[in-house]
Amino acid sequence: MRVSLHAFVFFKDNEYFNKIIEGYTLYGTQLNPQLVYYPTKDLRLEGGIFLWKDFGNPVLQQVRPTFRATWTKGKQQIILGNIRPHLHHNYIEPMFNFERVMLNPLEEGIQVRYLSDRLRVDQWVDWQRQQYRYSNYQEEVAGGVSSSYRISRNGSRWHVAVPFQFIATHRGGQIDTLERPLRTSFNEAFGVEARRSFAGPNVRAFRFGGYGLAFQNYSFSPGQFPFKYGRALYLNATLETRYADVMLSYWQGSRYVAPLGGDLYQSASRTVSNPNFLDRNRQLVFVRLMRDIRISDAAALTARVQPVFDLNAGLLDYSLEMYFNFRQEWLLGNVRRRVRVGQ
Repeated sequence: MRVSLHAFVFFKDNEYFNKIIEGYTLYGTQLNPQLVYYPTKDLRLEGGIFLWKDFGNPVLQQVRPTFRATWTKGKQQIILGNIRPHLHHNYIEPMFNFERVMLNPLEEGIQVRYLSDRLRVDQWVDWQRQQYRYSNYQEEVAGGVSSSYRISRNGSRWHVAVPFQFIATHRGGQIDTLERPLRTSFNEAFGVEARRSFAGPNVRAFRFGGYGLAFQNYSFSPGQFPFKYGRALYLNATLETRYADVMLSYWQGSRYVAPLGGDLYQSASRTVSNPNFLDRNRQLVFVRLMRDIRISDAAALTARVQPVFDLNAGLLDYSLEMYFNFRQEWLLGNVRRRVRVGQ
């Protein structure tokens, strides 16, 4: 039996003045204390409570129970309950919004993972909203597959992998009181990722990622999305140094929509003031400055600065970010014997 604590403090200031997504600030803290029990060496049970409070708001945003059962057999894991969410899926941001770490911190459903030296596969279903008889809302569900296969040989300074990512979203149901049609969408990404490590004191590695993306609207009724099909190109080049990581990114999206994807990458507006605005051929250039500071085995501080230039509108926006993560376990009866949880 163990006691587990995950503490997360977040700050993200989006200074956006475009017609796709307006600026706003996310600032708050999340806590998830849990009890952990191993009935057998292969089965891990976790149960606790999740607390979320935004700064500047005296009312808690969420108070929710959490439970996760993880059965590990060799290289495969089956997870039931609160699955391992957002960043654990390892999606690129146009497919899966990074801000879901703060805005949608819990995912509930089933997850099957396969983790080997060459192949990594994450299959998951997140049941986002349950519908009941005579509900005045639709049920909502999302799921997908995130995978990567390493093609470079063992021991090489080049790490080369081929990722494939897929997400499906659905809103519908047959027992509600609404006259609202079903809405279904698919998003896919396929590409190549490469990392070259260096032995120098200042430059540690160079990374490149190139992806082709697609969007399909499979809703039965028209008008659920502004486009039937879409496609996009996403290119990243990153230099890892001892001081900070510098990433240069290019995005070209043609009628691209991703319900779970990052706001800036959409071709359809998500703003309050310009909800009908469309940018059918969106072109963006990002510069990301990122620094991770390891405070201890259990605590880390992350800082980011991200300017983004809209080539179509000739507009420069930016965001400022800082995050504090603490994650640790203690054996009951011996709190000095700390156990480090996976990253």
